[in-house]
Parts: sequence; C-alpha cells; structure tokens
Amino acid sequence: MATVSRVMNDYDDVSAATRERVLKLAEELEYTPTAAARTLVTKRSHVVGVVLSTGVDHPDIQHPFFGEVLVGLKRRLGAGGYDLLLLATEEPGNGFGRHSYLQRCRHHRVDGVVLMGVERRDPDAQKLARSTIPCIAVDLDVIGRRTAYVVSDNAGGASWAIEHLQKLGHERIATITGPTETRAGIDRLVGYRQALEQLELPYRDEYVRYGDFYFESGFASMQELLSLPEPPTAVFAASDLMAAGAIRAIEQAGLAVPADIAVVGFDDIQLAAMMQPALTTIRQDKLGLGAAAGDALLRMIELDGTAPPVVTLPVELVVRESSGAKPRRAPAS
Repeated sequence: MATVSRVMNDYDDVSAATRERVLKLAEELEYTPTAAARTLVTKRSHVVGVVLSTGVDHPDIQHPFFGEVLVGLKRRLGAGGYDLLLLATEEPGNGFGRHSYLQRCRHHRVDGVVLMGVERRDPDAQKLARSTIPCIAVDLDVIGRRTAYVVSDNAGGASWAIEHLQKLGHERIATITGPTETRAGIDRLVGYRQALEQLELPYRDEYVRYGDFYFESGFASMQELLSLPEPPTAVFAASDLMAAGAIRAIEQAGLAVPADIAVVGFDDIQLAAMMQPALTTIRQDKLGLGAAAGDALLRMIELDGTAPPVVTLPVELVVRESSGAKPRRAPAS
C-alpha cells in the first residue's frame, strides 16, 4: 500500500519499473484514490462550490445566461482537476433553517467558491467575501482579501445599443433595465443614461422601466411604455428574455417590430437568433466569463492566494432584424 501511495502521489523514490507496473494495474482495475482520504493528506478537496441564486420566483439554473457561464467554468476547472458542487440556497423543510453560504462551503470543505445571481447586498455573500475561502463572483462586485469578480462591459454595451438606435434615427428611446440590486442592472442603466447625455437626447423618467431580466417583466414593462401619451419608438432591454417579452407585448398591441418600435436586447442567448424578428443584441462572452472566473479562482487556490484584479470582458454588438437595420456585426470598442 505504501508503494501504491507513493506512485499515486508522484513521489520520486519509486523505480520506473515499479511505477509502470502500479499504473498499469491501476488502469486495469479502474482504481481511483479515495477523495476523502486524499483531502486529509493534501488538505484540498479539489471541489469548488457554486452559489447560484436568483430568488424563489425564478428558475435560476434554467436561465440560458447562467447555463453558458457554468459550461465555461466547468471546462476550465475540470481541466485543472476540480469538480463543481452546486450548493443549495433554499430553505430546508426540516425546520432547522438555512445554512449560510459560508457554512455550506465549510461543511463540504470546498477549495473555493463561485457566486452568481446573488444580490450585491446579500449579507451571506458579504460574509463569504470576508472569509478566508477563495471566492470569485460573476457580475457581482464583492471585494475581500481573497475575493474578486469578473464582469462584462455592461455600461459600454448599453451605450453602444443606444448609439446604434440613435444612428437609425430614433430619439425617443426607452429602457427596460435589470434589478438595481445587481451590478449588471445598475451598469446597464448607467450606460443608457450616459449615452443619452453624450448624444444630446432627452432623458425621461417615464421611459425607464425596472425589470428582473426575465420574460414576464419585459412584457409588463413594455405594456406600460405603450400606454404612455407619447410612447417610445425604440426600446433597449437589459436582457434578451426581457426583449422577447417586450416584442410579445408590442405584437399583442397590434404593432410591428421594427416598423413601429425597434428593440435591442443584451446577452445574445441562443433564442435571440431564432426569434421572429431575429433580435439585435449586445453579445456577452458567457463561456469566457466562466473561464475567467475559473482562471482567477485557480490562481487564488494554487498560487499566491491573493485576489487578482477585476476582470472586465468586452462585448459585441450583433445587429439583426429587430432594430430595423441590415444584419451586420461590429467589433467591440
């Protein structure tokens, strides 16, 4: 057993012949070291926890944005020899109350944790950020000694969307923004307002509606915009799902996209290209966000342990039929 242990842990005091024999037998027997035992020796579980929470009313794991980010994260961490563990965020039915994110991470002895979809003021997220567990957040600006985050250029993408609509001749441009408790929601609203100011277009409070990144809020917000005495001629929705809801509301009102109202989304989920009309949108590199989060976390776990700088990924404007222009692509500036 001692010889097998030395081979499996890559000690150099084993002859080449013995090492080859052990590895051959291990392959034949489909042997794998016990994770719990290895954790006791190496002090690492090679497990990364994932906290994904978008509230009780929303199917977080089914949201296409989070799904693609998880794929990028899994690929990068899997290549590094780590498994992902999706941590429960719901209240248990046993009456004992929900464990905090930090308690769950310690219970499973994870080497690091990734936060997604959590509100920026969530006390559990703040507590985790102040702990010694390496932590990376996606689109969530939490900071700590061993905590960092990765984001897309949300403000820049929103500004680009407004500039695109203005170049098409629109002046009454509304927005359906995301929750202001999220970094993405705030930044996309900031980008909208900055673009209006730079383009010398009027800012109107009634043209700002607050959604939650999901279809239903886009539908309801668009109905409110259509009921205004002077409805907008173009709408920037801060997510593709809200843009889909807005288009549904426009069509139910007997209007057409883009002939009556142009629509631009944000994310470029797979649905965007399949819609009728196909959706003009700001493309995020969702796989890249997951990979960047994995890279940053591996650095903290395996190297110096300090939090890396904030990583901001560029976005891309993908023009399709819903904004009324001929399809084209423009590189991010």
